[in-house]
Amino acid sequence: MSVLIGRPLRTSETAKEHITPVEGLSALSLDALTSVAYGPEAIIVVLAVAGAGALHVILPITIAIVVLLAILVFSYRQVIDAYPGGGGAYAVSRANLGHGASLVAGASLIVDYTLTVAVSIAAGVGALVSAFPSISSATVPICLGILAFITVLNLRGLGETARAFLLPTMVFIVGLLAIIAVGLIHPLAVHVRQPGRSLLATHGLQTVGVLLVLKAFSAGCSALTGVEAIANGVPLFKEPRVVRAKRTEVMLGGILGVMLVGLAVLARRWHIGPRSNQTVLSQIMGMAVGRHWAYYVVSLTITVVLALAANTSFGGLPILASLLARDNYLPHLFALRGDRQVFANGIVVLAGLSAALLIAVGGNTNELIPLFAIGVFTGFTLSQSGLVVHWWRQRPAGWHYRAAVNGFGALTTALATVIFLISKFVDGAWVVVVAVPTFVLLFWRIHIYYDRAGLQLGVGSVPGKPERKPTLVIVPISSVSFLTECAISEALSLGDEVVAISVVIDGGDDGERAAQRLHDQWGEWDPGVPLRVLHTEYSSVVDPIVAFIDHAREESDQQIVVLIPVVAPEHLRHRLLHNQIDVVLSAALRTRTDVVVARVRMPIRPPAADDGPNDVGSVRATGEAGSGGDGSGS
Repeated sequence: MSVLIGRPLRTSETAKEHITPVEGLSALSLDALTSVAYGPEAIIVVLAVAGAGALHVILPITIAIVVLLAILVFSYRQVIDAYPGGGGAYAVSRANLGHGASLVAGASLIVDYTLTVAVSIAAGVGALVSAFPSISSATVPICLGILAFITVLNLRGLGETARAFLLPTMVFIVGLLAIIAVGLIHPLAVHVRQPGRSLLATHGLQTVGVLLVLKAFSAGCSALTGVEAIANGVPLFKEPRVVRAKRTEVMLGGILGVMLVGLAVLARRWHIGPRSNQTVLSQIMGMAVGRHWAYYVVSLTITVVLALAANTSFGGLPILASLLARDNYLPHLFALRGDRQVFANGIVVLAGLSAALLIAVGGNTNELIPLFAIGVFTGFTLSQSGLVVHWWRQRPAGWHYRAAVNGFGALTTALATVIFLISKFVDGAWVVVVAVPTFVLLFWRIHIYYDRAGLQLGVGSVPGKPERKPTLVIVPISSVSFLTECAISEALSLGDEVVAISVVIDGGDDGERAAQRLHDQWGEWDPGVPLRVLHTEYSSVVDPIVAFIDHAREESDQQIVVLIPVVAPEHLRHRLLHNQIDVVLSAALRTRTDVVVARVRMPIRPPAADDGPNDVGSVRATGEAGSGGDGSGS
């Protein structure tokens, strides 16, 4: 495993995995940046049902979306200031709106993060399959391969991931901005015939109604997904974390806003509409620079970066899960860092959920789009509503202005969420409506359990003084051997009283001879510990041992420790040859709360080169009678 994810890191080395603002673009902002590949197209597809006359509305709708983007950037900069521990909408809602709202925010973000991974990878692979149709049958394996690659990189640490993704991210940003600039100043192929056929409605309404505009606005808001990831991942930045995270948020807002407005201006100027086998972004790029090397370089980069945009979720969800675990709403294992100082359990679970989703939809992006963005817009609404309460409580200078901006943003994102739900409900949005309450219910059930367990365990209270109990150590053996000597020695160091027990199956003279032989060997060895031979007429050796333990428990209130001697062979393939009693006896005692089950291990090493062929056999000879070969009760 260390070959894949690297050597363990010391706590003092975690600074190496922290990121700079520029690296924050590749680690936490790819989801938002790559949304230009489908955000403008989502607007145009909605407007296209009203015919070519409706396409000019894309620019004012995009400007409204960019205004909302500015509000969100402003809002999340304030979230970073107020809640530098990360968590974004969950942290804001928990502090200002109560536990119920925070759990809805957390559940919504978990759903959105999972969908982001699946949509990003499926979109990237979809673009690749469009260029090379012959590999369409391998869509799902390619998706899972990319997912595995991103998962391993994140298990190695976010710093390495950010640096690995930095080059394609910069090529994507610089290349697309350059193409937009060329298109605005001096397009090279604006009159070249575009491939594919037009999908514009020929009999659509020529007037654009309010509902159509609202629907197009909410569809275009899918370009804003990922804006919250930076606020969720503040602890991932280098010191000063707050300053660097806020700087990254501004960079993201500026770059994304320029891209969205630039693409909208060109789409309006060139009357771009939906076409078969051609995305809106592809049409704009083709008209701006022609279908030459620049077009193909940026197209290939878009494909790569779309797939890598899944990394945004790997930066945000593990931290969110760690906060939920810290508050007892998820298992505490999500709050544990792995060897590389990352929340490895959150990364692995996110990868598993995303893989299941990709397999379920066959890697088809269109199956996932109706579910997309609802969760994150729910988080937007709750975080901004929470900030309104925050300003009202704190009332710093200028709090009226800040509260008004956040209140307006909350109303806008709430409206977009409602439109999303209504317009996409039958297309699959109902899944999110079911998934979010299910997660909230899961959170509450886990929290109730932790509260009950904490009460019984006395967590947070001062316990009484520890009491020392006399200890009886029971050692199950099958013969006199070096392993038995090792076990008895350990038992004498653990308890006040030690007893060795062995089970003999009655039936004829063999059982009696085996019992007598063991008694004779024990007497000759004389370890200073009594031996009890348990007789049974059945084939199970576990039942007599359990019955002996029960009898010992009835006789006294001593602490009982069952110390099982086991063999530790050098090779994994040899483990099946030993320790059968350990397997069955441990299983029988697993649920017992009145018995401590422990093991003492004795390694078996290969003989030295100068050992004779009979050296090992002569050493073991005294312990092999009735042992099954190893004296471990096998």
